[in-house]
Amino acid sequence: MIVWIIFIASIVLFLALDLGIFNKTPHIISSKEAGIWTGIWVTLSFVFSGVIYWLYGNQYISNPENYEPAIASMKFITGYLIELSLSVDNIFVIAVIFSSFRIPQKYQHRVLFWGILGAIVFRGLMIFFGVILINKFSWMTYIFGLFLLFTAGKMLFKKDEEQFNPKKSFIYRTLRKIMPITMHMEKEHFFVKRRHITAATPLFVALIVIELMDVLFALDSVPAILAITPDPFLVFSSNIFAILGLRSMYFFLSHMLNKFAHLEFSLIAILTFVGIKMLLVHHIKFPEWVSLGFIALALGIGIVVSLRSKD
Repeated sequence: MIVWIIFIASIVLFLALDLGIFNKTPHIISSKEAGIWTGIWVTLSFVFSGVIYWLYGNQYISNPENYEPAIASMKFITGYLIELSLSVDNIFVIAVIFSSFRIPQKYQHRVLFWGILGAIVFRGLMIFFGVILINKFSWMTYIFGLFLLFTAGKMLFKKDEEQFNPKKSFIYRTLRKIMPITMHMEKEHFFVKRRHITAATPLFVALIVIELMDVLFALDSVPAILAITPDPFLVFSSNIFAILGLRSMYFFLSHMLNKFAHLEFSLIAILTFVGIKMLLVHHIKFPEWVSLGFIALALGIGIVVSLRSKD
């Protein structure tokens, strides 16, 4: 419990420093700045795998699956890479939402900050209940496995003309029915007063749409990481590091998204692999290096093929 408290307190401390010091004044996040922060988060994530080794090696945290320290570290890295790779689709959607609501670049960080804060809470709840379901009902692994295969198939056969339009979404239409909305910006404010009526600005609308879209994405990513391990701390910590790194990765990749057109096939391959692994979990135990190797290889091939096809 102490480790959980320290970990969550560290997250809260960083988020407070982020909004209160690092990004106190709204500004456009340059590719250089985003690249530096992306590198920092990736480095911190791999460093934390060493912390995982230390925690599990010294039995400072509950180890319900009796993992060896090296196995625990590999499962953390595998889960982190899965979450990071599945976040790519989320980045595409975020870019579309910001473009649709015409959110100025210098205010996008503020929206993502609160969006990621909400995502941490929702992911935590989904992981908590997901772990309970898997531990209580072993057959849930088959449900999750089939769902991941269904998601992979849906991505594979998705029509090119199927484009997400935030302003036509159920989320936006419902929001308009329950509160006044103005399409006029008021600096970084989420709400403004117009003739004694408090109305939501495009910043707040974008935040809600991003928040709820993240919940939909979590329906894929949480079962995917539960296929790697049902250990609550490994699932939660790998999710958190991927979510915290998503913001800087968005600003780093937002101007280069068209260069990674073939990366979606890597995501399909990864979802298919973890879906099959989940279906066979009670019959075949894959060595941990197989999962980590396959995910790294799928991502590597997708990136190389995407970059070469643009030459």
